[in-house]
Amino acid sequence: MTSRLAFAVAGEISVLTNYFEENMDRNKVVNLFERQLGFLVTYDDGAQIIVGNSNAVDYFDGWAGMIKRTLAHELSGTLSHPFTIDVDFQEKWIEVRVQLDNGVLNIAMPQRRLFSSTTYIFLLWVFAASTILLIIAVLFMRNQIRPIRRLAIAAERFGRGGDVKKFKVEGASEVRQAGQAFLDMKIRLQRQISQRTDMLAGVSHDLRTPLTRLKLQIAMMGDSPDIYEMKKDINDMEKMIDGYLNFVRGDGREKSVITDIAVMLNDIAISAKRQGCNVELNLNNISVCAQLRPVAFKRCLNNIVSNAAKYADFIWISLERTGDKEIQIIIEDNGPGIDEDKLDEVFRPFYRVDSSRNMDTGGVGLGLPIAMDIVHLHGGSIWLEASSHNGLAVYITLPV
Repeated sequence: MTSRLAFAVAGEISVLTNYFEENMDRNKVVNLFERQLGFLVTYDDGAQIIVGNSNAVDYFDGWAGMIKRTLAHELSGTLSHPFTIDVDFQEKWIEVRVQLDNGVLNIAMPQRRLFSSTTYIFLLWVFAASTILLIIAVLFMRNQIRPIRRLAIAAERFGRGGDVKKFKVEGASEVRQAGQAFLDMKIRLQRQISQRTDMLAGVSHDLRTPLTRLKLQIAMMGDSPDIYEMKKDINDMEKMIDGYLNFVRGDGREKSVITDIAVMLNDIAISAKRQGCNVELNLNNISVCAQLRPVAFKRCLNNIVSNAAKYADFIWISLERTGDKEIQIIIEDNGPGIDEDKLDEVFRPFYRVDSSRNMDTGGVGLGLPIAMDIVHLHGGSIWLEASSHNGLAVYITLPV
């Protein structure tokens, strides 16, 4: 806008200069320009101007520098005479002095001829409108993101076995659709878990009843090598049934509570020592509580410690903090360890490193799978590595 205004002013000054050079009726021309264009025109006969660097513009001089630079550019294209420009932005006046053959033509004009406050208004409206739209967009996005965040929290809590009661469907139609799908999925999973648990309870009762009758009949038959072997087979069957049911049931009905992990590890170490294991516990002065299913998680750790005690002379249990919201439990032993290509295989149900199916050499191959399911149920991860004590190391990470 300033460039277009400067182009017009430069043309008017050029016309005025031509009138003065042609010695036309100068008073009439001055009156005309003052009346019609708002110019204040004076002529200094015989005066001289010193151009030098008077037209130099400081690019950091704000609006005044911009006006002076623009007008000088336009005048350079229309005038063949030397000229100077003086911009008084505070008084809102601009003065142009043109060197003619016999004197200096002084032209003063109001600032509005070259600068319009519409620029301020335009920028103000642009920033105001942008700010209002930004605030509306932020509020709108926060309202849309809030139900998504609540859905993520509810899904994470439900995945860890927690109870989700206060979640309600809200937000945009797509978000409401996703929330309703989550609620439907939650109901179906809870129904499936409940049906499976009830079925397993019935299966457990049906299987234990004939085993109990067999034990009573064998007890009435007296003692003999054959009877001893039959009792041993029945005990093995009971142990296998308990392992299968525990693996499938997964303690799904236990509620999560705030549990002190350091206290739990201390109890496990004391229990292992009572069973004749050499255990060294290192808590690193860490006392942290987490939302856990205490019975299930303690069972997970007991499975790992029991497996280590079968093959090792010494067990090391340590607790470390790997982040602000994550801890790591490390259980190491000095046993024979496991081949590197079998470290992932041992987490498969019913897989045993010992290929024999003799129950005296171990369980039914469900200890580590049960431990992995429980760790995953709590939102953690578990893996095996070679121990620094030439045995096996089990790493468990948990969010807290």
